[in-house]
Amino acid sequence: MELHDHGLASDLEMMRQAADRRKVLRWLLAGAATLPLVSCGGGSDASSTAASSGASTGTSGMGTAATPTTGACTVIPEETGGPYPADGTNTNGGSIINVLNQSGVVRSDIRASFNGATGAAAGVPLTIRLQLLNASGNCASLAGYAVYLWHCDREGLYSLYSSGVTAQNYLRGVQETDSTGNLAFTTIFPGCYAGRMPHVHFEVYPSLAKAASAANRIKTSQFTFPMATLNEVYAASGYTASVRNLAQISYATDNVFSDGTSLQMAAVTGNATDGYVVTLTVAVNG
Repeated sequence: MELHDHGLASDLEMMRQAADRRKVLRWLLAGAATLPLVSCGGGSDASSTAASSGASTGTSGMGTAATPTTGACTVIPEETGGPYPADGTNTNGGSIINVLNQSGVVRSDIRASFNGATGAAAGVPLTIRLQLLNASGNCASLAGYAVYLWHCDREGLYSLYSSGVTAQNYLRGVQETDSTGNLAFTTIFPGCYAGRMPHVHFEVYPSLAKAASAANRIKTSQFTFPMATLNEVYAASGYTASVRNLAQISYATDNVFSDGTSLQMAAVTGNATDGYVVTLTVAVNG
């Protein structure tokens, strides 16, 4: 696959004016002193699972994360990027794998491959909504930051690495946070492969421009989903292997989530027919 070292730079020029407007809006919003105090994270494992279990059978919503401006929040744990980051930090087949410098990587819908690659990932529709907060700055919203996000397909395969999908680069993309620190990705629900609880990887960058190089990332982490939602999703067509793999793993035995999931458990609304919306508040030291 041909790589372009000017890809993200060309995307940035088109977004510069919009980014300036977001910064102005951020300063205006900072003066709002009446916003409620909310804490970060997903709450305890039990409460997150119970709440999302009830919500997961409702209709798919488009809710957004809260917008705290003062208070205290806990930084999301640092986690491994795993063996399939495609951010230039490792190789596959003797070649460096890096989508961060490919044209078109800045996108909200990550279901299809891009930059000349063809193919798309099928599965239960999923919208991922993240909000970035500054844990070292009174939990203020982080506008103008960027997130690179990636995950496996419904068969548990990672584009660019796994056999059969090395020519694809789907389920990978970069987005910039808006004036309230929010961003969203349109994707499919990831499958469960042997040895890991279902999860989504992401890296946080201090700006869209700096997201062109993994050396600039300030946080690498993962999040997961409530068990009730996983069982519901994997009853859908195409997720047969996930049912078997999920039965052999748990949060307690997972090598990432065994130390707790309170800050990494996404809240869920929706259903397997209409699709799901997951939300997570992510605190970092901005």
